[in-house]
Amino acid sequence: MSIQVIRAGIMDSLQDKGRFGFQQLGINPSGAMDLYSMEIANLLTGNAPDETVIEMHFPAPVLLFRSTALIALSGADFTAILNDEPIPLHQPVWVKKDDVLAFRSPRKGARLYMSVAGGFAIDQWLGSGSTNLVAAAGGFKGRTFAAADEIPFRKKWNDIQESKRVLPWKAGLDWGNESDKFSILLGKEWDWLTDSSKEQFFNQSYQLSTQSDRMGYRLEHPLLELKYQEELISSAVNRGTLQLLPNGKIILLMADHQTTGGYPRLGHVVSAHQHLLAQYRPGDSIYFRQVNQETAEQWIIRQQQHLLQLQNACTFRLQQYFHENNHQL
Repeated sequence: MSIQVIRAGIMDSLQDKGRFGFQQLGINPSGAMDLYSMEIANLLTGNAPDETVIEMHFPAPVLLFRSTALIALSGADFTAILNDEPIPLHQPVWVKKDDVLAFRSPRKGARLYMSVAGGFAIDQWLGSGSTNLVAAAGGFKGRTFAAADEIPFRKKWNDIQESKRVLPWKAGLDWGNESDKFSILLGKEWDWLTDSSKEQFFNQSYQLSTQSDRMGYRLEHPLLELKYQEELISSAVNRGTLQLLPNGKIILLMADHQTTGGYPRLGHVVSAHQHLLAQYRPGDSIYFRQVNQETAEQWIIRQQQHLLQLQNACTFRLQQYFHENNHQL
């Protein structure tokens, strides 16, 4: 029961919600860049929302299934094909032994997630299945996938009927704000900016640099200025923190961010918008806008309510389907 990598993509890895409780030791959380899409993929296959999934970028891998499995794809659209036939996003799909999953072209987004019903049979490191590339631990041997790797999964299924590959329900697409404006809470050092830079901050666009990666997005934009230069004691940072570098440009911290930083923290992208950032590619432009704590909390509550509703609906449909087809969830 496994998936074999026929051809590796770029930065394919196993990720879950992340590894928390160890930042004081310098161990960054890691985890899926787009946590929302990761949860969607898991719920569609009946998994817990934080089950480990495969995170893919384009060019994406070519995967050979060594046994029957129930999968779901969510996040970016890389034009998925199963044995040269297109398969949908956001919908459970049966794959059979010797099926080949490949991806033709990137239509939208930057990161695609694939769940397997029952999850992957991997050892956790410090309570998480996420790959930590810096520590070379977690996930699959602490690294990205290479050709000939075999990633085992836990659940064994009976063969399925060829005509019932795609199950007849899917997740809705209204999962959040599709605007290019990302809401932020002001950071501890926001007032270090000059008045003109404060005004400039919300009125200019920011373009993702080609130097952006899972650690952080480097942003290209007209330079911002501080009122005065002052040394900052290294302080805790988190995913979504906007740091102002000495060159006047911003780095937006992402999943593999460091645990502390010594640059001014201008703001923090609200949790409910971080999954949208994860689907941006180098060259894409974004804007920022300010919101208050109450609004940010309301958005994340609504997002979690949507996921809970989806989980309940998928659980009901899967239980009904498995009962009718003599499978076991």
